[in-house]
Amino acid sequence: MADQTAAAIGTPIWVDLQSSDPDAAKRFYGSLFGWDAETVPDAGGYAFFRKGGKMVAGVGPIMGDPSQQPSAWSTYIGTNDAADVAKKVRDAGGTVVMGPDEVMEAGTIAVFQDPTGAYFGAWQPKGHGGAEVFNEPGALTWNELATTDVEAAKRFYSSVFGWGAETHGSGDQQYTEWQLKGRSMAGMMAMGSNYPPGVPPHWLTYFAVSNCEDTVNRAKQGGAQVLMPPTTIPQGTFSVMSDPTGAAFAVIQTAS
Repeated sequence: MADQTAAAIGTPIWVDLQSSDPDAAKRFYGSLFGWDAETVPDAGGYAFFRKGGKMVAGVGPIMGDPSQQPSAWSTYIGTNDAADVAKKVRDAGGTVVMGPDEVMEAGTIAVFQDPTGAYFGAWQPKGHGGAEVFNEPGALTWNELATTDVEAAKRFYSSVFGWGAETHGSGDQQYTEWQLKGRSMAGMMAMGSNYPPGVPPHWLTYFAVSNCEDTVNRAKQGGAQVLMPPTTIPQGTFSVMSDPTGAAFAVIQTAS
C-alpha cells in the first residue's frame, strides 16, 4: 500500500494526469471515484482532484505536442532536495527531462527518465505536501514500475532513492517490492509477452476501490477500455484500464 504520510521522503506522494482533454478526464474520474475538480488559479489549467474535500491527485493539459505525447498518469517521489535527486539521476545513468523548477509557493518539481525508459517525477514539498489521503476507496494506494530491465532498474532506484528491492517468485512470475526502511511502498515487474508491442516502460498508478468488478463496469460505461480484466491475486482483485483519453491506470479491491 502507499505511504499514508503525505510528506514521506523517498516514497510516492503524488500522482497527476496530463490529459489531451482535461475536461473529459474531470467528468470521467468524477463519475468513477466521486472526485471534485478544483482549478488552481494562474496554473495553466492545472486542477486538484479532491475526494471528500481532501486532495487525492492532479490533472492538467499536456504541455507538449499532444500528437507526440499521449495522455498519461505520472508518479512523483517525495524529496527534500530535488536538485540532489537530479544529480543522482544523472550519475546513475538516467535523464533529467525537466527542472528542477519551483512551482509558485507549492514546491519544486522535476521530471526524469530512468535508464530503462520509464518517466517519473520528484516533488519537493513546500505549500503542497502531496496527496492528503491514501489507501481508501478513490485514493492512491500503490505505484508500480513495469520495465524491460529489472536489474538495471534495481541499480538505478537504489542509487537515487536508497530503495531496497525484495523479489518474490521465479521466472515470469517474479515480482519486486520496493522498500524503504524495511517498508514496502511500491512495486516492479518485468514487461513480458502480455504487454502489447510498442508499450514503453512506465509507472502505473493504482487507486483503491471497494468493488473492483463494479468499478470496471462503470468505467466501461464512461468510455474506458479494459486492458486487464478483474484478476484475483493474494493481495486482492485488480484491473488495468485506460480512460477515454487513453491514460492507463489500475484499480484494486484489497483482500483485507
